[in-house]
Amino acid sequence: MDFETLEKQCATCQKCGLAATRTNCVFGKGDRHAELMFVGEAPGEQEDLSGMPFVGRAGQLLDKFLDAVEIPRDRVYIANILKCRPPQNRDPLPEEEDACIGYLREQVRLIRPKVIVCLGRISAMRLIKPDFRITKEHGLWFEKGDFLMTAVYHPAYLLRDPRKKEDMLTDMKRIRAKLDELK
Repeated sequence: MDFETLEKQCATCQKCGLAATRTNCVFGKGDRHAELMFVGEAPGEQEDLSGMPFVGRAGQLLDKFLDAVEIPRDRVYIANILKCRPPQNRDPLPEEEDACIGYLREQVRLIRPKVIVCLGRISAMRLIKPDFRITKEHGLWFEKGDFLMTAVYHPAYLLRDPRKKEDMLTDMKRIRAKLDELK
C-alpha cells in the first residue's frame, strides 16, 4: 500500500465512534523518508480543525524543542495513534486505539524510521510497553524489532508543568545524539 491510498482509507474510516465527531482526519505530516518519527496519542482541537498534527500550543512547544537541538521539523514525521480527536481531548479508549493502530503501523512500515519517539505516556504504553512509567522511563532507549524507541514528556503536559522542560531538553539532546550516532 502507498501513502496516498492509506491516507484516503484513513480519511473515510468509520471503525469507531470518533469518525462521527471529527472535523478532519489527522493522518500525519512530515518527511515520508524520515529517520525520526514522533508519535503522540490523539489530535486536539486545533489539529482536528486544521487536519494537521501538533499545530496548537503543544505543537508550538515541540517546535521550540526541535529548534533547540537543530532538528528541522520538515525532516521528521509526526503522527498520532488516533487519527480523530476524542471529545474534550479525553484519553483514547482502548477500542479506539485498536481501531486506529493499523494506520500507524502502516505509516511506520512505509516510512521506516530509525528512531521512534513516543510523545507522552499513552503513546509509550501502547508502543513500548503497557506498564511504561513516563516519569521514571522517559529518555531511556528500547529496541523494538527494527526500531530504536524512546519516550519524552508530551508537550501538552509541559504546558501544565513547566518544571519538566529541562528534562525534555535533556531527552531531546539524547535523541539528537542518537541520530548522529546512527549516521
